Order: sequence, then C-alpha cells, then structure tokens
Amino acid sequence: MLKSRTLVANTLLKSTNLFIRMSRIGKQAIIIPSGVNITQAADGSIVVKGPKGELSYIAPSLVNVEIKDNEVIVKRVNETKAARSFHGLVRTLIDNMVTGVTKGFSKRLEVNGVGYRAQVQGNKLVLSLGFSHPVEHIIPDGITVKMDADKKNVIIVEGIDKQKVGQVAAEIRAYRKPEPYKGKGIKYENEYIRRKAGKTAAA
Repeated sequence: MLKSRTLVANTLLKSTNLFIRMSRIGKQAIIIPSGVNITQAADGSIVVKGPKGELSYIAPSLVNVEIKDNEVIVKRVNETKAARSFHGLVRTLIDNMVTGVTKGFSKRLEVNGVGYRAQVQGNKLVLSLGFSHPVEHIIPDGITVKMDADKKNVIIVEGIDKQKVGQVAAEIRAYRKPEPYKGKGIKYENEYIRRKAGKTAAA
C-alpha cells in the first residue's frame, strides 16, 4: 500500500514539474529574426516564411497566439491542466518552425557492417544491409537525403520540418537497427550502443 502511494505521489510530482517547465517555456516570447515573416491566416493557422521555405501550424483552441512588433507571444486561455501543457508545447513548435525556415534541421546516420552501404539514386535511398535484395526508401517531399562527402558510410537527412526529419531518420534506422555484438546496422552518428560479449563455444 505504501509503495503504491509513493508511486502515485512521485507520478504527480513529475507531472507537476513538467507542467511548471512547459508553462515557463510558454511565457517566453519568440523573437522574429530578420528575413522571417510570421502571419496568422484566416483559418487561425500560423504561417512562418523564411529563407529556406514555409511552414504552417494550427494551434489548439486552448492557447492564443499573438504576433506583434517583432515577437510571437503564446498565451493560454485558462488554467486547466491541458491548457498549461499546450502552452509550452505550442511555443516550442513555433520556435522550431522559425529555426527550420532559417537554419533547417538535420540527422546523421552511420551504416556499419561488412558489405553494408547506402547510396542516393534520384528520389530514393538504396540500402544494402545484408538482405537478399537492396532496400529502397522513397525520399518524401521537403526532405533532402545525401551521403557525407568525407565519411562514405554516413547518411545525412535534412529539412525544415523537425518532426519530419526525425521521422525519416527513424524510418531509415529501423531497416537494420544496430545489433549489440558487433555493432552492425544503422545508428545515429552519436548514438551509444551498449555492447554484449559474444557467446563462446564450450571446450
């Protein structure tokens, strides 16, 4: 019984701390940098245009987005738990959109293994991963995939939409996740793979 109460108390504490952090993030104004234009369309969507492209997002009704001077301010409409959680989330998403249209996002993946390789052919990434046939991944619109010029086994996924870049990188990694014995497979460039010792044959 005591363990159960402790678990509930810890869960509530973590949730409260999360709401506090998200609320603090939500209160921070987003500075609109030079070369970026942010507007609110008739349907309520936030449109962010910059040197690298354009992104749009419809914020939930639990928050209001104000664009004035050179700032974007996100305000929650009430103090409900849902509104507090969306407050910081919406602010973070809009900030990511600003970063995306100015600097962009990228993910780097390493292909490790004897005979394992990757190459870009038109709108496809072709992977040789030890299967009986190559794996072909169609590169979606808004995403660029290329091989690193110096590290031939590194795939670079780029785009202005952070969520989309992360999704495409995860899909590529999923074709052959790194195994813990020899590290063969596809992993994020800075990903740590906990290695396991191989089984030894009995004498």
